[in-house]
Amino acid sequence: MQMTSLKLKKILGERFNHPELRTSYNRDKDSFRVEWRSTKKGITITLPNVVAKYNQKGQEIIDELEEHVKEALRIMNEEQHLAGMEKHIYPVIRSTSFPTKTNSNINLVYKDHTAETRVFYAIDLGKSYRLVDESLLAEENWTKEHIDEIATFNLRSLSVDYNHDRVADNDFYFIATQDGYDASRILNEAFLEAMKANSKGELAVAVPHQDVLIVADVQNNTGYDVLAQMTMKFFAEGRIPITSLPMIYENKTLEPIFILAKNRPEKND
Repeated sequence: MQMTSLKLKKILGERFNHPELRTSYNRDKDSFRVEWRSTKKGITITLPNVVAKYNQKGQEIIDELEEHVKEALRIMNEEQHLAGMEKHIYPVIRSTSFPTKTNSNINLVYKDHTAETRVFYAIDLGKSYRLVDESLLAEENWTKEHIDEIATFNLRSLSVDYNHDRVADNDFYFIATQDGYDASRILNEAFLEAMKANSKGELAVAVPHQDVLIVADVQNNTGYDVLAQMTMKFFAEGRIPITSLPMIYENKTLEPIFILAKNRPEKND
């Protein structure tokens, strides 16, 4: 059965039929909103996006959407605190275009990383997470340095198991555990230093989206082309895209680069 926005609106209306929830449809924006009646906090779903996915993959798309929305609504309706959650705070990598304020206009806590990326902080809530904002820090009287220290410590405890692929005499390593922090492993300096120590050529890394970290031991010019194509493909397919630009890792620093076909990279100044 071919899905349409109106059919999907009806299905979602039935899925989120709950006395504590309010649903509404915006015809102009072709969107469907679910929110708590008491707080008006909720989620707006862009219907054409879901319709397109449904027509590709079928019923599972609506089931997944329902699960994600219900989980997000549950979190919105609970109070989170940093105290007692220290072991569940992790850094997350986002693009520099990612919003720096919450929907309630509260500043999110972040630090600059590269010209293309920033580091935010998340409280892991199991199936989902909440980004840390300044109101949470103020509540516990924590500094940004303190939460960064905690998150970085927790990051080091995550595995760095990878899959290896060799293409045109270049080595590519992929971390894709699907735990939500694959791209975050770019912040694990000990791991990058170990990869650098064992590399035959130049070490490059890429975080095209949240759920993958690519490490490349580039040993010839073809390696740069392969890395560029790979990064762009992952970037286009990612659920939370970060950057399509790979980075050279040298002297413990990351420098985003443009890779010109058949050429060595140029630094992104």
